[in-house]
Amino acid sequence: MGLYVILVGVQGAGKGVQASFIREHYGIPHVSTGDLFRAMRTRQDELALKIQEIMKEGRLVSDEVTNEVVRDRLEQDDATNGVILDGFPRNEAQAKWLEDYLASRGETLNAVLLLKLDLYTAFKRAFGRVKHPDSNDVYNIFFDNEDIEWEFEDHPENAYPPRLKAKEKASGKTLDRRSDDANAGAIIKRIDTYLENTAPLIQYFSGKGQLYEIDADQSIEAVSSDIQAVIDQTLA
Repeated sequence: MGLYVILVGVQGAGKGVQASFIREHYGIPHVSTGDLFRAMRTRQDELALKIQEIMKEGRLVSDEVTNEVVRDRLEQDDATNGVILDGFPRNEAQAKWLEDYLASRGETLNAVLLLKLDLYTAFKRAFGRVKHPDSNDVYNIFFDNEDIEWEFEDHPENAYPPRLKAKEKASGKTLDRRSDDANAGAIIKRIDTYLENTAPLIQYFSGKGQLYEIDADQSIEAVSSDIQAVIDQTLA
């Protein structure tokens, strides 16, 4: 039997970090539907060309096509022993398809891990995030800020909202900020979309006894430890 885990959490909950932990600890790939669809832009097979045409015409990708993309990924060699699903399923129909698909392979969903984080903290984690331009080092002006200097700089004529300026103390390097993290409205929209899409799924998986809540407002190590305890319990 393989290990099949779904990661659910609002932006800033640490899904990426915890997906890396699960991948390294249990040896299964992290499957993000966002990454899958981006990869389809460079492929030339029948499925990829179908999706490219849908996107070119500005149409929404149907559940049927989305399921086909996920099936294509789950049937690759590195997914033989399971996967970490991120961004899928997005609705009850996709969840039921996943259950049926896994059952057809003699597999079952082990756990849906809900990384719980209050929305104010989630907002601060996104809005305060800054990144080193030459590495993957990420800081946050509200939390992980001991090694950085930062300030909000007003526009001289107040034509625009204040701009965040941050730099790393040790190197003096100016830190980058994602444009969507700098837009408070965009962050709130992402949170609203998460709440709208995720609430029904939480109820669905909870009713099946497959939902496990993890307190994401802890250290990375503590969250990883809680996740490991849940996964090991499902594998016992």
